[in-house]
Amino acid sequence: MERSRVLLVDAAPGALLGRELERLLGHGLAVTLNLRRVADRAGARADWGGRGGRVDFTDFDPFDEAALLAETVRDGLGHHAVKSRAGVPLRAAFLAGATRPGLAHPLRVIGRAGAGTDHVELAAAARHGVTITHTPGSNAAAVAEFALAQLLALTRGLRSYDEAAHRGEWRAATAPPKELSELTLGIVGPGRIGLALAGRASALGMEVQAFSRRPAITSAPSAPDLAPASASAPDPTPASTPHPTPASTPGPAPRPNRSLPDLLATSDVVSLHLPLTPETRGLIGRAELALMRPGAILLNTARGGIVDEQALADALRDPAHPLAAAAVDTFEHEHAAFASPLFGLPNALLTPHVAGMTRTAMATAALRCADHIAALLAGRPEGIPVVTA
Repeated sequence: MERSRVLLVDAAPGALLGRELERLLGHGLAVTLNLRRVADRAGARADWGGRGGRVDFTDFDPFDEAALLAETVRDGLGHHAVKSRAGVPLRAAFLAGATRPGLAHPLRVIGRAGAGTDHVELAAAARHGVTITHTPGSNAAAVAEFALAQLLALTRGLRSYDEAAHRGEWRAATAPPKELSELTLGIVGPGRIGLALAGRASALGMEVQAFSRRPAITSAPSAPDLAPASASAPDPTPASTPHPTPASTPGPAPRPNRSLPDLLATSDVVSLHLPLTPETRGLIGRAELALMRPGAILLNTARGGIVDEQALADALRDPAHPLAAAAVDTFEHEHAAFASPLFGLPNALLTPHVAGMTRTAMATAALRCADHIAALLAGRPEGIPVVTA
């Protein structure tokens, strides 16, 4: 029986690549590895092409839609599944081409080693019979830790002190900052990541409150009860079926707010943990930023399109605006198209979408995604998280 074919569009980095390939091959899948973002291409070829040709290779820019489609359907064979981790756009034209009649192996499954699936045109996938799977919760602890690092860096002014010290300046604090126990953290989207951050912030003495588009949280979930139905990551995942994930750090449940304006007006730090959907695009704009407390900080480790970046940049440039600083890890335009009006602003801490990139999180996502793809291709969808429009 012919093996199902999988195109590894964007492989796990470094030593994790070997673990991911072994997992896919262990499921009996035929793997084509895209070498474009592999650091040691020669080593990968020697290790995985020289052992009786265990892996096929290709090399293309996955963000070039024409190249992606050409490699997916190369020689009229096609691939039963594609897997990525960096949010490579998979739009209607690609989905139509990868499932067109006449292919020996039309696309059936898209696997994302991560939680977000806004890079896939879900309605088009449904029309073409393509199942979307992902790994909700795999990076919850990593993103929560990163958001906490953003919070600490900005509330204590670490970057400005570091830059001054590197210039040989001994700069004392002109206005001593508040301690964390004096601050209120507002979490927009108390899903797996939001709750993980809430537990960590509460342990450091912060008061935590949350806004959710779901029914208000009334009690803290214990570790065994962090069920995906009430704690998805981000909050909520579009029509995702449940799948068990390791419990993140539990803690006191964040105090629910009646509305987003309430949370913005009563939080010293606001952290976003939502998926990018038509309902959340532009959720934080000029009007919302104007509601924030004087001296407030905004953290975004969710998706760039949730925040109006121009409105955010204008607010940070205005010394009279209540918003004092922002930390942004996700942008409207990323990778080769990376551009933002936030460039150059000293009170904007910018990072290149790396919040979830810890060794543990990336290994968990890669291996779990491999398992999901294999199960779906084998016709065993029970317990596998899938996302629909």
